[in-house]
Amino acid sequence: MRRAATVIRATTILGMVRDGRAALGGDGQVTFNDTIMKHGSTKIRKLYEDTVLAGFAGTAADALTLFERFEEKLESNKGNLRRAVVELAKDWRTDRFLRRLEALLVCLDTGYAFVISGNGDIIEPDDGIAAIGTGGPHALAACRAFLEADPKPDLKKVVERSLLIASQICPFTNDRIALMTLPDEASK
Repeated sequence: MRRAATVIRATTILGMVRDGRAALGGDGQVTFNDTIMKHGSTKIRKLYEDTVLAGFAGTAADALTLFERFEEKLESNKGNLRRAVVELAKDWRTDRFLRRLEALLVCLDTGYAFVISGNGDIIEPDDGIAAIGTGGPHALAACRAFLEADPKPDLKKVVERSLLIASQICPFTNDRIALMTLPDEASK
């Protein structure tokens, strides 16, 4: 008899870039099979002198490894997000160790948004909105609806409200939202 694989589901990440600003948010829930194990996990970070935002969905250890590698790529490319994303995707696709990592990354700065997959895929969404994780499609749909209603929105509010809507639909997403912006709203 075959045992079912253990599944750790974490999370919903939503980021968007508009008019030289960026916002990234993520919920705090970590689920182990059908049990909620943690409510307040932080899955988003500021990187490279606080000029890049990144968030992950997938296993925590894998994501931490990817954050570390991505930071190295940002440093070696002097903060050039596009180059760092391409270099990380190349490594992820060709490195035997990295290929086994199960995670997705959203990376953005004030000009670009990218999703990087473990297959070495790099997706730059047409509309500057990137969503990953189990609740990603719900958050993405809500975000697009908010933008249709208000084309010049408060990005942080839109990301937060979209993630809250996802938390009401997706059982693997909660309402403990962490948010970050570029430029940093706290420094204004």
